[in-house]
Amino acid sequence: MSNNDVLIALLTRVPVIPVLTLTDPDKAILLARALVAGGLDVLEVTLRTKQALKSIEAIAREVPEAKVGAGTVLTTSQVDEAMSAGAHFLVSPGSTRRLTEAAAIARAPLLPGVATASEAMAMAEMGHHVLKFFPAEPAGGVAYLRSLAAPLPHLTFCPTGGIDPVKAKSYLTLSNVVCVGGSWVTPTLALETDDWSMITRLACECAALRS
Repeated sequence: MSNNDVLIALLTRVPVIPVLTLTDPDKAILLARALVAGGLDVLEVTLRTKQALKSIEAIAREVPEAKVGAGTVLTTSQVDEAMSAGAHFLVSPGSTRRLTEAAAIARAPLLPGVATASEAMAMAEMGHHVLKFFPAEPAGGVAYLRSLAAPLPHLTFCPTGGIDPVKAKSYLTLSNVVCVGGSWVTPTLALETDDWSMITRLACECAALRS
């Protein structure tokens, strides 16, 4: 199975991928369980904190039903670190040749970020047909992605950046969108108060966007 096939298989599992910035591996486990209970079993943990890799390790170990990926992958060293931590896939906000080559060597499914048609075409030339559209709203939103469907019918996108529940519905109507990414499913208040029931409720609402 190609990395494109692996990504499609993962991303079609959920209409929304929660984008998580975690600082506590123990809380990461509880959060992952709450999201899975609500029907979202594909998660992205951004590598923006010192505890991100440990959080990925904890989720991979304690919540095996979750397919956890590493987000904000910027360097070649992070490719190996994330995969060693148990990540099922990698996500980058942009794309460089060195990063994509490192992912290929590691046989790591990479969702590279693009914001323009030229960037999308460049990634397609390197074999990446499943792409992150980022930052989605500032880069043109639904209208821009809709305009890419006809000239680039072989490409599939996961838009992320500035998306809320209402906008998510619009993105998910597009033929070239497989899912969206967002952080609204894990509001700060719920995380600060350990309100896992709220997280599960919001996850259920997100999971229902494709029904």
